[in-house]
Amino acid sequence: MQIRLDLIEDEPFAWSEAETIDAASLERSDLLGLTKIEWSGSVTKAHPGYRFLAELRYGQTLACGRCLKQYEMPVESNVDLIAMIRPTAPMTGEAQLEASDLGVLALDTETLDTDPILLEQLDLNVPMRVLCRPECAGLCPSCGADRNETPDCCDGEEIDPRWQALKNLELS
Repeated sequence: MQIRLDLIEDEPFAWSEAETIDAASLERSDLLGLTKIEWSGSVTKAHPGYRFLAELRYGQTLACGRCLKQYEMPVESNVDLIAMIRPTAPMTGEAQLEASDLGVLALDTETLDTDPILLEQLDLNVPMRVLCRPECAGLCPSCGADRNETPDCCDGEEIDPRWQALKNLELS
């Protein structure tokens, strides 16, 4: 959605919409699917820019990084940004980002496109370590069985033959 910031005066601009986005567009191998994304928010004039507040709700289908099973994860997230229009004069040299710049969205025009913000939030809400549950045992390296369902699939401990000589060493 495109929001014209120059038309926002004293009253906030509010919106609510539902979007469908293909999970493959985020290029995350552990993200298998997304439900319909419902999000709403408002843009208000704030000195020196515009405050962008939004809430989004959706579900994501993920693949566990240990056992490879698919599972659903509901997501509710909030977005709070300050949108500022860049000055027309080009910047010279390098600029260093400060901690206060993290919640600031710099715009070249007075039109705020919400699609990149939504895509960024979807990407940020995928966990760095995707696990169906914290105690997931994963797959057996010998036979490939799911250790959550068959924990005793390979009782005999196979030792890598490259390390067999170390087993015979005695510590003094």
